[in-house]
Amino acid sequence: MIEMLRENWQIVKEKAAKAAISCNRLPEDIKIIAVSKTKPVEMVYAAIEAGMNLFGENYAQELQSKYMAFKEKQIQQPEWHFIGTLQRNNAKYIVPFATMIHSVDSGKLADEINKRAAENNRIIDCLLQVNTSGEYSKSGEDPDQILDLAKEVMRHKNLNVKGLMSIGSFTEDEVISRNEFKILRDCLSLVNAKLGIDLKELSMGMTHDFHIAIEEGATMVRVGTAIFGNRLYSK
Repeated sequence: MIEMLRENWQIVKEKAAKAAISCNRLPEDIKIIAVSKTKPVEMVYAAIEAGMNLFGENYAQELQSKYMAFKEKQIQQPEWHFIGTLQRNNAKYIVPFATMIHSVDSGKLADEINKRAAENNRIIDCLLQVNTSGEYSKSGEDPDQILDLAKEVMRHKNLNVKGLMSIGSFTEDEVISRNEFKILRDCLSLVNAKLGIDLKELSMGMTHDFHIAIEEGATMVRVGTAIFGNRLYSK
């Protein structure tokens, strides 16, 4: 398993580096998040042996379970990012240890995360989620409302907004992908210009389009299938 993961990781890194270089960016400026959702914790152990140390999870209680497995074995924790839709009542499971929450999509969710972060004496890095595809099934604030959400979230003392994220359309049409990535990039430019700040992070792109996302300005890409293979949804 470790050798398979090492080979897949190398392929993904090379593809990301090629995309970065093609648009005059530095490969080391792109964070590749290994999406380990639905995979057993043993596979995360193997992935660390293969060279990875930044993992993304979509389900709060699954992430908590993996964190606890590392803690019980007294293994050094990797960097854990929560990248899925987060229900307010589940924030308590991940706020004590998550490095970053990518999917803050409402003021009420921000309120809850801030409350839990204060209880744990933590300041949580987060990204604001934008619905760039216009699909009702996707979470995220509308692009024309993102400035208001940014203002609201940034009032919280225990939240540190680092940038924006989106989950784009699952499409093979490069034109659609690039347009959605551009929408997110433009949203970040708007927030920075209107608020006089300089947020840097754009989390966008997955296995099928992360190279395009990098060309369009992504600083974080979320890659699961290309590293771990197809996911299991036995739940």
